[in-house]
Amino acid sequence: MLKTTVFISALLVVSCAVAQNTARLEIKSLPAYHPTGSTVYMAGSFNGWNPQDENYKFQRDDKGNYFIDLKLEPGKYEYKITRGGWDKVECKKGGAGVENRLLVISSSSTVELSIEEWQDRIPQQPRVSTASKNVHIIDTTFWIPELKRTRRVWIYLPENYKSYRYPVLYMQDGQNVFDDATSFSGEWGVDEFLDTTMLKSCIVVAVDHGGTKRINEYCPYDMEKFGKGEGDEYVDFLVKELKPFIDKNYHTLKGKSNTIIAGSSMGGLISMYAILKYPKVFGGAGVFSPAFWLGPKIFDDIEKKGEKVKGKIYFYAGKKESESMVPDMLNAFEEMHAVSKSQMTTVIKDDGKHNEPTWRKEFPLFYRWLFYPATNSKKGN
Repeated sequence: MLKTTVFISALLVVSCAVAQNTARLEIKSLPAYHPTGSTVYMAGSFNGWNPQDENYKFQRDDKGNYFIDLKLEPGKYEYKITRGGWDKVECKKGGAGVENRLLVISSSSTVELSIEEWQDRIPQQPRVSTASKNVHIIDTTFWIPELKRTRRVWIYLPENYKSYRYPVLYMQDGQNVFDDATSFSGEWGVDEFLDTTMLKSCIVVAVDHGGTKRINEYCPYDMEKFGKGEGDEYVDFLVKELKPFIDKNYHTLKGKSNTIIAGSSMGGLISMYAILKYPKVFGGAGVFSPAFWLGPKIFDDIEKKGEKVKGKIYFYAGKKESESMVPDMLNAFEEMHAVSKSQMTTVIKDDGKHNEPTWRKEFPLFYRWLFYPATNSKKGN
């Protein structure tokens, strides 16, 4: 008993020591025309990439310099600096984007930062739409009664759409799925891939994220830092409002085996939750770089609900993402494998990063795994 008590005490001491590790970030250099008095934030893998998170706002010292003290668990974190929005994110002097910064927390330390320029200070040329002719906007204000909000909803219809009925893939973060002009840092290129692939085609429905409500809508669990989780309501909207609308107005194959959901980061979390909550509706899921650390109760739901899931699940993570990404993804796969007979695969890429260009490269592999070698079904079959 004494040994157990001593062991627990030792663990507590180590835990406290770890908790006391603090990283201070100091901005030492700002652009020449930095807007005076601007509020500056961190957005990264630790907060769902929220560009205006009050918990990660820089303070000012008596000389007006920006600093922030962080207390994070040991590990690697990706991040960028913003002035409250992705249109005001840091960039290079000529306006080119910057790679995600990497913060390594192992002990107390100080990191000095230099900001070359802010994106909104660069004269912007009108961004030309890259969406193919097969992409359409269903509605810019599609009503979400469960959340009492509206949202833009996109749809991709295959070239020979009127001749067949098609499976439907529901995707999150619709701004980034088809069109570079509406994306933050590049599109997934889903339309370009489907326009050229020889594989079975499908309808793709993409729902824009909710901006400042993105984290809440894509997390089904209440969060200490970010407030109420609204994922239950969001998934209910997909199943009870959006899917019936799509099935009524388009040539779809309505069954479970032809209804797929996919997303990345927070979108990966909510896609995993959707197939757990509605295993009779969704027959497959693409879980890309899932933000399971913001919704750790997903593992409880896998244990409780995973047995009822009988579909296809594609898990993807990159080694150049946050340190917990690959272990969390593998943990979800192993827990699902223990309770579910679903067909599943895990893909881990050494060069995989937490960004749209990475997911764009991965999407065709996911799609091929999902649909090959099935063929289209004639309308009415």
